[in-house]
Amino acid sequence: MFSPLDIAVIMAQKDYVARGRSKKAPPPTPKPALPWLRIVVTLVLVGLFAYFLWAIKSKSSAVKTEELEQKSAPVAQEQDALPDMPKEEWEFIKSLPEYTVEVEVEEQQQSSVRYLMQCGSFKINNQAQELKAKIAMQGLEAQVRNSEGSSWYRVILGPYESKRHAEADRHQLQKAKINGCVIWNWNL
Repeated sequence: MFSPLDIAVIMAQKDYVARGRSKKAPPPTPKPALPWLRIVVTLVLVGLFAYFLWAIKSKSSAVKTEELEQKSAPVAQEQDALPDMPKEEWEFIKSLPEYTVEVEVEEQQQSSVRYLMQCGSFKINNQAQELKAKIAMQGLEAQVRNSEGSSWYRVILGPYESKRHAEADRHQLQKAKINGCVIWNWNL
């Protein structure tokens, strides 16, 4: 015979099987009906828009023909009423070459100030010679001078008669990435 445990297991199996069979398939969802109101409203709006465009087109063609008729009639009248444009003659074209201007210019005195440009000051002579070589690669002539009373080596260019010439050389060196050159009055 069956023990109470076996009976409980058999009963549980029956309940499990019975539960699986009792499930019914869900009813099919009904298909939504066509939104007739939206379709009708959309068609009416599209029709009104098409009528509006047609009305604008017919009005614009009527307005254009009226404007063309109005413009063509007065143009003929205006052309008859206007005189011919006079030909202009400019007097300065003929008279300008005849004039000469004389200007008195005072001669500028040459200043006795001369300039030098110092591009570096080094404790080691080899560093000064290296900078001198970089400057020589730019087509300028530099000098290395030993400072009086110390062991510093200055790299200088010059003398320059005007500061403008010294500035031109300094800009040339700046383009070559040699910066820090300073222009001073010549006092060597």
